[in-house]
Amino acid sequence: MSYLNFDKTLLINLERSLPKEMIRTNRAGAYNSTTLVDCNTRKYHGQLVLPIPELSDDNYVLLSSLDETVIQHGAEFNLGIHKYNGNNYSPQGHKYIRQFDCEVVSRTIYRVGGVILSKERMLVSFEPRVLIKYTLLEAHSPTTLRFKPFLAFRSVNELTHQNNRADTGYQTVANGIAMRMYPEFPQLFMQFSKTNTYHHNPDWYKDIEYYKEQERGFEYQEDLLVPGYFEMPMKKGEEIIFSAGISEVSTRSLKSTWNYELTRRIARTDMFACLKNSAGQFYKREGSKCYLLAGYPWFKAVARDEFIAVPDCTFGIGRMEYWKLIMDDTAVPEVKAFLEGKPEKIKLKGMEQPDVLLWFIWAIQRYAAHTSIQDAATQYGDLVTEIVTYIRNQQHPELFMHTNGLLFVNGTEKPATWMNAVENGRPITPRTGYVVEINALWYDVLKFAAELARCKDNNHLADLFDYQAEITRESFVQTFWNGTYLYDYVIDNYKDWEVRPNMILAVSLPYSPLDRKQQKAIVDICTKELLTPKGLRTLSPKSGSYRPEYIGGQQERDRNYHNGPVWTCTFGEYTEAYLKIYKASGTSFIERLLLGFDAEMMELCIGTLNELYDGNPPFKGHGGMSFARSVAAVISAYETLQRYKKQ
Repeated sequence: MSYLNFDKTLLINLERSLPKEMIRTNRAGAYNSTTLVDCNTRKYHGQLVLPIPELSDDNYVLLSSLDETVIQHGAEFNLGIHKYNGNNYSPQGHKYIRQFDCEVVSRTIYRVGGVILSKERMLVSFEPRVLIKYTLLEAHSPTTLRFKPFLAFRSVNELTHQNNRADTGYQTVANGIAMRMYPEFPQLFMQFSKTNTYHHNPDWYKDIEYYKEQERGFEYQEDLLVPGYFEMPMKKGEEIIFSAGISEVSTRSLKSTWNYELTRRIARTDMFACLKNSAGQFYKREGSKCYLLAGYPWFKAVARDEFIAVPDCTFGIGRMEYWKLIMDDTAVPEVKAFLEGKPEKIKLKGMEQPDVLLWFIWAIQRYAAHTSIQDAATQYGDLVTEIVTYIRNQQHPELFMHTNGLLFVNGTEKPATWMNAVENGRPITPRTGYVVEINALWYDVLKFAAELARCKDNNHLADLFDYQAEITRESFVQTFWNGTYLYDYVIDNYKDWEVRPNMILAVSLPYSPLDRKQQKAIVDICTKELLTPKGLRTLSPKSGSYRPEYIGGQQERDRNYHNGPVWTCTFGEYTEAYLKIYKASGTSFIERLLLGFDAEMMELCIGTLNELYDGNPPFKGHGGMSFARSVAAVISAYETLQRYKKQ
């Protein structure tokens, strides 16, 4: 039995099966996503969702669903399922599902009387094309399959409704048809590996509902166009492959394409294999460039998220070639463009954020630990020096170095940190002035820059950076240490006493401005007040502002976003800090915490980790169904644990 395996008992129970989703990507921005029973519950779900740069920055749902019908002796058994008004599900194809597993590719087994049908799906790497393979495992009498496509042709941020503008015409192609509902879209080619009969009978299926959108207070009903249906006979043991893409394919090549793509897949046999597979799903190639998406289904390539997640999503999973593609070939030129004041050359969003250049250097520091300090100095030493000098010379538009050596940010009018939720255009958590993690990073960056300079025999520059670091260290302790833990931010005479996870960086970073006693105090208070089985809460339950559940409409969720829910992305830093203090004696504790993430592979979006979780039991997942920083954090924790177990 495979690691990600679900049986009939769970699958036919919609209350249990509908919350479980899956997502697969082609590493070029396209994805395939739905629930385990193929009932779309989000407007972001679809069999083929892809970027169309000519239209906008959004992804677009072309093929929403593909309903299958088994026909024997004139009786029809529809395997599809859609939600309609009044909590009505029609048809109810989930009742025929006997098994779902996702070891290499997702596979659903249906049983209808004496018919046993297998459905597997995958995306073609770097090509916007989904392949679905059907195998008739058992049949005691002549069997016909019917396929009914549901078309959307819309942005993931919109919903479509019946309209007179939609073009319901089609073009015949090899073993299928091509359609373009609106002239600005590419054609969608729907083809089979086997000759079939297509019956054109365009009709709108109205008021299909997505309950996840309803929960979030968004529009949740849409109409989908079904142009007609395909039919073909199928024999026991026969395989049929369906292809949907924006270019025509040779139907004879579908089987060989499927077999080739299968060899490139990573078997998800345990938690680490799942996370390794998930990490690779965030890659997005654009010609010669490559970015790391912040997550799915609605995230873009965001500078802060990319730099935090890229070490563990590349060389952390044995994919050093993607470090080169993402960092050397793409990020480095864009960082240089930022330093030179050329925003038109930057595609990474949020490059101007105050902490982004610090996280970029932190990623290089991780690279140095993985390879060697000499290698990092050769590859990136000059750029690190340029960035540090840029900040020290007050050239950064959002970051100001004061004479006490600390960095100051203005977070009152717009967010200055990763806690960036807004209401009426202003930060809900206005972290401003001297911010704890930014200044912990700044001290670490200065020490690392000195180390690189020394490797390049520039001792004068190294001494300068060390001198600057010492000024920063003294001011950091004087400004942030309150005798028990660290203030979250300080401005003028105001000191923010809230217990938040940001202080953990002052311990986890290779260079800490704190002494060992102070470091231990921070680890202990984070363990006592913030730690959960899913990572660290964003705020202590002792706070009067604690709002642990990420629920309700957009405004309520934004207010809660960083004021109680758990962000797994902090777990990697917590693990590093905890084992830095407790060393080998703490490994069994971290090992037990990791077991909680093992169970999470079977929940919500299977084989990956969500953006955030409720701060109180049962710690339900929310937000983006697959989040790069969450995945990277647990990979990092796992690798840190292995390192300390060897000591």
